[in-house]
Amino acid sequence: MIIAVDAMGGDHGASAVCPGVVEACNKNSDLEIALIGDKTVIEPYLDKADSSVRSRIRVVHTDEVVDPNESPAKAIRCKKRSSMRIAMEMVRSGEAKGCVSSGSTGAIVAGGVLVVGRLKGIDRPGLGILLPTKKPVFLLDAGATVRCKPLNLVQFSLMGSVYMKDVEKLSSSPRVCLLSNGSEEIKGDDVIVAARERLRASDDLNFGGYVEANRVPMGDADVVVCDGFSGNVMLKSFEGLIKFCKELVKETIQESWLAKAGALLLYPSMKRLGARVDYQRYGGSALMGVNGAVIKAHGRSKAPAIANAIGVAYSFVARNALERIREDIAQELEKVAAEETLC
Repeated sequence: MIIAVDAMGGDHGASAVCPGVVEACNKNSDLEIALIGDKTVIEPYLDKADSSVRSRIRVVHTDEVVDPNESPAKAIRCKKRSSMRIAMEMVRSGEAKGCVSSGSTGAIVAGGVLVVGRLKGIDRPGLGILLPTKKPVFLLDAGATVRCKPLNLVQFSLMGSVYMKDVEKLSSSPRVCLLSNGSEEIKGDDVIVAARERLRASDDLNFGGYVEANRVPMGDADVVVCDGFSGNVMLKSFEGLIKFCKELVKETIQESWLAKAGALLLYPSMKRLGARVDYQRYGGSALMGVNGAVIKAHGRSKAPAIANAIGVAYSFVARNALERIREDIAQELEKVAAEETLC
């Protein structure tokens, strides 16, 4: 399996991506990587890799990079030799089964639509990511489509349900809920209410109504659906709260010798807890609704997070998620789209 990886994206560029690629190849013996970026920058980071790993990493040279401050659509259209665009073109041509980048979210979404292309029947793509909650919760959309129509939320619900069922192998039918400002039916704006009524009428979903943000960490829903603005705010709030709690624990431990002694006894448990809520463990967001496995890694990703993002792409492909989305929801999406046209 070949995965194309943008070596030049993110805050750390090749210094994080290259070790992450090596780590991913160590985990999966049938994984091959097309590492795209400046060859002179990339190759020194690969020198110490085991020969069995190095033989599975092919460097595709380009010195053109998408800058995070550029207009996303313009950068994708004009920078045809950028590392991000080449990775996506490899997916479109079938040379690679999927691609991973920690570059600009806007550019990745634009590239997913303009280069890889949308799935038939999908109006807008959505970024889906697993949240570090009590049990796995798939949030969709985490930032791709900022303003949504009811149709978009219905499609996100269908794709999120397929992802949790087929990629995450949830044993029961995924419970899908709309993020809202209350659990009562009188809550929600016009878009949320219209989406709720459509989802309630669907035979293909285990629709659970509304879920409030304070219940998401408790796992009240398996799939949480919202527009990209709300989802991105929720995701960043999670990250900020986790960081705050970690710092608060460290400060509290330093307050007395008794606390320090207790911390030593609790260290193994605290280490496991820290790993459980570490965003790097979850790797990347899948751009749902495009015709390939396109994974957005966090901009601050270091090597472990890059390796895990590649792991998300690997699982997405190995478990035939794209094919299952096409097969499981094609008829429902066509029905919903037809209803939208008549409205």
